[in-house]
Amino acid sequence: MNGSERIEQALNTIEETFYAAEGMAYLGEDVTMIQHQLQAGALAVGCSDALVVASLLHDIGHVIGRPEGEDHAVQALTNDRDAHHDASGARWLSRWFAPDVTEPVRLHVAAKRYLVATEPGYATKLSEASAHTLRLQGGPMSPQQVQEFEAIAYAQDAVTLRRLDDAAKDGTRDAPGFDAHRDLLLMMLANTAERNSAHGVAGTTAAWCAITLATNDRSADDACHERCFRWEVVEPG
Repeated sequence: MNGSERIEQALNTIEETFYAAEGMAYLGEDVTMIQHQLQAGALAVGCSDALVVASLLHDIGHVIGRPEGEDHAVQALTNDRDAHHDASGARWLSRWFAPDVTEPVRLHVAAKRYLVATEPGYATKLSEASAHTLRLQGGPMSPQQVQEFEAIAYAQDAVTLRRLDDAAKDGTRDAPGFDAHRDLLLMMLANTAERNSAHGVAGTTAAWCAITLATNDRSADDACHERCFRWEVVEPG
């Protein structure tokens, strides 16, 4: 399989996974999971290419969570637990995309906690479902957490993604379909393949920007709530 075929295969995998959410409700919102992500992707047009892709795919963790070792979103809410879709989505996307895509995805839940802690009135604008999951995700950040978050690379992109996420819940709005982003996705995948080649990595798997956990203890809720400060982007020496 040549490089072009691997890129096309990667795009097909992403598209099939995206549409695996067909008919999937978006946690009590007025849009489906697919409508929500398409709206976010459309709203991001005009931002960087990476942020458009991150917005389009930011909730993919809700779809692939179980294979990645996380609870399914609906099951998690039923059990009053966080599904950790930010973490599982970022891990999955890191197969093909660099940190400028995966980090805003990984941090978009942390960005909600950050905005609740730092922006007066933000919490009152959250939808009922988002306010509920905020509690499961750790609630507002502490002052120390705010400082730590602000020091993380791509934190501001995550905040931008968070605002797009909040706005992409309009049941009356139609957004362009996945195909509208196909050329951009192909370009971003090709960029990853080119960077991988420069690092001596075969294929489209973004091994050079693999996301790893600094701890293997994922059983404690407190540890999961703090996970955004325990992840690091690792590039091979």
